[in-house]
Amino acid sequence: MLMKRTFINTAMLLLLAVFTFNAQVSAQTPAWTKTKATQWVKAGKWRNGFKLKVSPGADVVEFATQYHKNQATWDKVFDFLKTHDLQTIALGKYPIDDNAFVNVTNNVDRPLENTTWEAHRKYIDLQYIARGKEKMGMAPLAKTKIVKEYNETKDVCVPEATEAIAKYYVAEPSTFLLFFPKDAHRPNIKVDSDTVRKVVVKIKAL
Repeated sequence: MLMKRTFINTAMLLLLAVFTFNAQVSAQTPAWTKTKATQWVKAGKWRNGFKLKVSPGADVVEFATQYHKNQATWDKVFDFLKTHDLQTIALGKYPIDDNAFVNVTNNVDRPLENTTWEAHRKYIDLQYIARGKEKMGMAPLAKTKIVKEYNETKDVCVPEATEAIAKYYVAEPSTFLLFFPKDAHRPNIKVDSDTVRKVVVKIKAL
């Protein structure tokens, strides 16, 4: 009888500990609604002096969720973009930490018909045009047709999106675009000139 009572008490203590832990996690990780996420983006505490605006096409709920899951890395990313002259920085790859890195290129853009859609699973794309302009498409990956299966090594698949579900944005030096794993995107579309200075930050999706 004593052993049974001890077992029940132990089980109750374990359940209480699990409940308390879950409550603490829930308190630390808010359930983001579109309204809350929009307010968070507009409040701009995540900027920490970073002046560029996020593109209107970005999913603010996913942005808020991913930022708070991995704030240390996102803060390092924005600090890198803030503290480097992105128009003159040497071309190449710059590590941020184990969860992010930056690629700086002089990108050769092409007419729309010569570009393709792409999507990623492991990484979020933050794409910024430091010099020139580039048109980029975005579509819900779930509504596309996959024409080239996912390559894990390259972290890319090739979907095909109809124009009915595609939205296009012109990227220029005042804004950056965010593409999450659920977003198919079509970069490299020529606007004014063939070559643009492009900064792509790859941030691990959690």
